[in-house]
Amino acid sequence: MALKYGTVAHLLPETYKRMVSEWLEEDCPGFDYGGFVVGETAAEAKLLGKSAGIIAGVPFFDEVFRQLDCTVEWQVNEGETLMPITHCATVKGPVRKILLGERVALNILARCSGIATKSSQVLHLLRSAGYQGTLAGTRKTTPGFRLVEKYGMLIGGCDPHRHDLSAMTMLKDNHIWSSGSISHAVVAARSVCGFSTKIEVECQSSSQALEAIEAGADVVMLDNFQVEEVGLALMRIKEGAQGKTFLVEVSGGLTEENLKEWGGCAVDVISTSSIHQGVGHLDFSLKLVH
Repeated sequence: MALKYGTVAHLLPETYKRMVSEWLEEDCPGFDYGGFVVGETAAEAKLLGKSAGIIAGVPFFDEVFRQLDCTVEWQVNEGETLMPITHCATVKGPVRKILLGERVALNILARCSGIATKSSQVLHLLRSAGYQGTLAGTRKTTPGFRLVEKYGMLIGGCDPHRHDLSAMTMLKDNHIWSSGSISHAVVAARSVCGFSTKIEVECQSSSQALEAIEAGADVVMLDNFQVEEVGLALMRIKEGAQGKTFLVEVSGGLTEENLKEWGGCAVDVISTSSIHQGVGHLDFSLKLVH
């Protein structure tokens, strides 16, 4: 878990501040009529956690209010498990600006915390079932919000997987079909991505995985395999690729209902969009102190 080794917020690129600016602009592209009503009297508001789960998204929340000349004092640490109702933080500043940032900040925190919570829950269930490998997310994220969602996965203890198309070369079925063969696709990819970028190949069979490994793939993904099929495929791959260094990933089909079945799976990585796609949000509110 990343939280054991440092402050996850230190990973964020400076561009996240520009993203926050864009979100604020999206929410108030014109006149702020409600802000006109309340004015700029000094005020403070309490951030209340109203549902159980892991709090995540603190640096984004902070940046919203920093850009609005407000301060945030936290009473909990990022990654802590909350029980309702928890006073998480106090925001101080001009009342107009507190209310201007309220919805943007809460939306980010609710979404990021929901992903962290789901990631932690699924990881715990897999560990309880005996799985010792890596649980990773996917690239099936919300356009424009990927940084927040990947951040939530990290806070929840999971691997965020590749961040974008440049982070790792993943050759899927359409790449293979378009290039003519797995071997050709891998060699072509290596000619441009070089030695420092991993190549992963999506495979529909153990024979395809062996072809990919022989061509120089670093990771082979067994796509949409049933649990009972993975064990046999893994045995064939390891027997056929002795002396080679590679990782085996499985993706697709993981649900909370079948988690126990995957617990004994000996693959290196299980990736699933279930920890970040369509997950519930945590409920937060920001209440002015009267």
